[in-house]
Amino acid sequence: MKFGLWTQYGALNSKPIFTALEKGITALGHQVAFNTDDCDIPVIWSVLWNGRMAPNEQIFKTARSQGKDVLVLEVGGLIRGTTWKVGLNGINGEANFGPKGNNFHRCAKLGISLDPWNIFGEDIIICGQHDKSHQWRDMPPMAKWLDDIISQIRRISSRRIIWRPHPRCPVGGIEHEFENVVREQPIKIKGSYDDFDFKTDNAFAVINWSSNPATQAMIEGVPVFTGPHSLAWPVANQNLDTITLPIRPDRTQWFNDLAYTEWTIDEISEGLPLKHLTF
Repeated sequence: MKFGLWTQYGALNSKPIFTALEKGITALGHQVAFNTDDCDIPVIWSVLWNGRMAPNEQIFKTARSQGKDVLVLEVGGLIRGTTWKVGLNGINGEANFGPKGNNFHRCAKLGISLDPWNIFGEDIIICGQHDKSHQWRDMPPMAKWLDDIISQIRRISSRRIIWRPHPRCPVGGIEHEFENVVREQPIKIKGSYDDFDFKTDNAFAVINWSSNPATQAMIEGVPVFTGPHSLAWPVANQNLDTITLPIRPDRTQWFNDLAYTEWTIDEISEGLPLKHLTF
């Protein structure tokens, strides 16, 4: 089987991940090609059709229309800067990350664990995401989505709402249109490539369509409200009518499976994510 690595359209921090994947592919006896359609499985970086990664959209859509799988690499959230998502045909809840029903051994190996449920939080945090992402397709403009969400909440709750826009997808001024709504601009963590502060210490609930904040909040014991493309969807609240009394389900199996969505560079070099995907 030949994998086509589209390195030229990767993010600036993608080179070590592509290099590790090349090693993993050859370790399993497969072929590697670069920046070509002449392959069985294209490999792209993320599904954010913007900037240097915009050409990946046509690569992805063409391959899927031909019945080909597309391997998608993406920044991870379990151990930011150390683990990386490796999935088929999408990211987050839309991707195939391999078999589910996994045990806890990988969580232990990565040294990650679930925090207890936070029952003392006060704020409702709404986290935006990039509207150029494939995951935002068929969605309304971000400002309208946000307006609709806040309007639904205000019909049943007066809790303080914190609006955190995506750092590269601003939505201006909407916090001035509602009572007790404040903007919290994400701050880049010093020394990181693309990591931003996000604290859930005082969060009562987190609302996010499909990106990393929902997963982080769920791990940290905060109920989340998401769309079906989120990795947190299996344990998320799915109706804002329950915002005043969100569910707090058992997260154990979800967390065990989540650990198999991300891999270290060494593991990628050994071909472990491809083995888990049954290649």
